[in-house]
Order: sequence, then structure tokens, then C-alpha cells
Amino acid sequence: PPLLPCVRVDPYGFERPEDFDYVSYEEFFSRYLVILTRRAIKWSKLLKGNNRIQKSLKVKRYIRKGIPNEHRAQIWMIVSGAQANMEQNPGYYNKLLEGEKSDMLVEAIKTDMNRTFPDNVQFRKTANPCLQQTLYNVLVAYGHHNKTVGYCQGMNFIAGYLILITKNEEESFWLLDALIGRILPDYYSPAMMGLKTDQEVLGELVRKKVPAVAELMDRHGVMWTLIVSRWFICLFIDILPVETVLRIWDCLFYEGSKIIFRVALALIKQHQAFILEATNLPDICDKFKQITRGTFVTECHTFMQKIFTEPGSLSMATVNKLRETCRAKLVAQGSTNNI
Repeated sequence: PPLLPCVRVDPYGFERPEDFDYVSYEEFFSRYLVILTRRAIKWSKLLKGNNRIQKSLKVKRYIRKGIPNEHRAQIWMIVSGAQANMEQNPGYYNKLLEGEKSDMLVEAIKTDMNRTFPDNVQFRKTANPCLQQTLYNVLVAYGHHNKTVGYCQGMNFIAGYLILITKNEEESFWLLDALIGRILPDYYSPAMMGLKTDQEVLGELVRKKVPAVAELMDRHGVMWTLIVSRWFICLFIDILPVETVLRIWDCLFYEGSKIIFRVALALIKQHQAFILEATNLPDICDKFKQITRGTFVTECHTFMQKIFTEPGSLSMATVNKLRETCRAKLVAQGSTNNI
């Protein structure tokens, strides 16, 4: 019988797709490795065996250039406030796991277990250890910690990534809390008001910064939610390459949710001419899928430089002002009741 081709798996346990372009990836990665090595040396000097860092312009600059994987979990924990919360609440996570459980919540989470990263060998039932149990624990604990959110699809992917990086159940729980409780305003509550608001905010930012694309969307009556809801809900998981997602998250934990707008705007601006070739709705949707693939997004180091230059200035004040007006508009339309 013919030998089975060996399974090509990336460093995080994800299987490479059938049509994976090994040649151009190797070419990129050999260049990226040089950068990673240089950054790792700088980070070791910055940390000097001491696990505490203060927020500063230097640290912000270092984070934008990528956190080496060996320090990633620790830096995410510190800059997001998750570390402080964990230290102030010893034993809290285990208490949640030992406490009373809502059957409905448990059922909803169980249903999604096998649907979470079927392409990742560490989440397979056959894996040892299988990360499904860890993922289940983190989600169940979080659902009881934040009852207004409970559990919502999308959270499984985010918690899964946190587990792959931290390799620690309790840390993943506190990072999930930092994201859902503080960094992403109201994305996962039942009415998803924050999510709907931010999709509209992106629409307004595109109108300002890439008006031709906004005009195309208007002309074809395309709602932004159709195109970008997964970008927001999954924080680019399964949309952009793993390494790129992690680099985005480095900044997300430090600088907050405006990073999501920077990424979205950079993608749209970079591919403006390509998007504008679309002549109907399916075409537009297809173009938006295609712009999340290829060398522009794979070359994560240059991509991250681009997200800070391409969209131009974007202050948190601008984002917050737009959030207020978009939210008010949505409330007026009474969209809080129906998703």
C-alpha cells in the first residue's frame, strides 16, 4: 500500500492545509528567524531574569515588534492586568470549577468541544494530553464567573489559542477575563451591542480613510457585519495565519481594541484596487476572503509595521467618539433585541 504522506504540523499543532505553499513560507521564515533571534536577545536584556516590566514607550515599541514565544504568556499576563487579578484572587479559579454548574451552559460548551480546532493535533481526543478538557474547564469557569456573558461561540477559539500559548489553565482563564471583561467592549453579551457598534465604527473609519470601498459597499447594500463579524468575534483566528494572529494579540493586550481596527483598515487599504474590482455581493464577500490570505498577511513582521503606518493616525479618542455615535444610532434602531 502507498505510504501515508507525513502530516505537516506547525509549531502550535495546526495541520498545514493541502495547498500550503512550503517554498514561499520557508523563504519568509528563514528571514523571520533572523528577526526573531535579534528580538529574543533584546527581550532577554529588557527582562534581565526579572519578570516584571513597567508600561513605557520602549516596552510598547518592543511589543509592536513581537514578543518572543518563550516570553509571550508572561508578558500578556502582565500588560493585560491578568497577572495582578490572578494574584489578588488566589484559589478563585478552582472555586469556580468546584462550584454549582448551570446545565445549559455546560451543554452549550460540550457541543462546541469537537468543533474547536479539528485541524489541531493537540485538541484531538487521541492527543496526550488532550487539550479539550483544559478548554472545557476554562470555558465553564468563565461562564460562571461572568454570568451576563455565559458562553458564546467564538470564545472557544479564543480560549483555545490562550491555552496553546500559556499551556496553563488558570492563566488562560485570567487572560480570557482580560479580553472579554476589559479589552473587547461587550462583544459576547447576548445582545452583542459592542460587537455591532464596532462593526459600524469600522464602516465609518473606512468611509473616512478608504472612501471608494465604503461607496462600493453602499452601492451594493452590503452590511459590514456580513464581511467582518468573524474578524471581531474570533480576533482573526482562522482568518489570518497563526503567527500573524499572535503578533496582533501582542499589541491587543498592550494597546487595546483599537488594534483590531488598524488590522482591518490595513487589509482593506492595501487591497483597495482588488476589492474595487467586485461587481456584486458574492464577489465582494469573496474578495474580502481572499485579502486575508497570501504573502501580505503571512509576512507578519512587515504586516505589523503596515498596520501602524497604512491606516494613518487612529487615536482611542477617535474610536470612542465613533463608538458613542454608532451605538446611539443602533439603540435608536432598536437593534438591541434581535441579533
